[in-house]
Amino acid sequence: MSEINVLVVEDDPLIAEDIRHHLTNADYSAQTVVHNKADALAALATESPDIVLLDINLGGKLDGFEVAEAINAHYHLPFLYLTSYSTKSIVEQAKFTRPMGYILKPFDEADLFSSIEIALYNFAQRQKPAKLTRELINEQILDKLTEKEFELLEHIFDGLTNKLMSERHFVSINTIKTHLKSIYGKLNVHSRTEAIAKIRVLLP
Repeated sequence: MSEINVLVVEDDPLIAEDIRHHLTNADYSAQTVVHNKADALAALATESPDIVLLDINLGGKLDGFEVAEAINAHYHLPFLYLTSYSTKSIVEQAKFTRPMGYILKPFDEADLFSSIEIALYNFAQRQKPAKLTRELINEQILDKLTEKEFELLEHIFDGLTNKLMSERHFVSINTIKTHLKSIYGKLNVHSRTEAIAKIRVLLP
């Protein structure tokens, strides 16, 4: 998986499909859409999302907060709330779960994408080692990163989408995907977020 993979947790199927439609029309993948807490926890355990869009109200309960707690405890992923709740008490409760953003429904497509991009960037920058060089990484792995692969890895830390990478390097998106697949293989990871976490382990 070389696209930015978004796990959508939304109990309303129509809204969920609307979100999926917006994401897949842009430079994102929304392969997994779930509608309740149990399926969300199962998806987190088996999938490799880069970011989670999380409704607070799942089936009439505030189960989104429990999903957020599981993300913080076990998966180290950025997540954003996408919810209709705007009361002070709910927002206060949400703050303690440390989301990377809070988007109110009905959402604007531009706001959705800018929020995702900012969340990915901020998350990656928080994990970025003080000294990130190809030489230091290659000392820790058997199959060495090429100079081009390292450039793209830096772009991952900068939160660039595949499309932005392709424009930056004047190559096709498929070429970018091929490079990213190679990077993931060399780092033994399956997603951008896992790559960020792996570099953090290699270069503490």
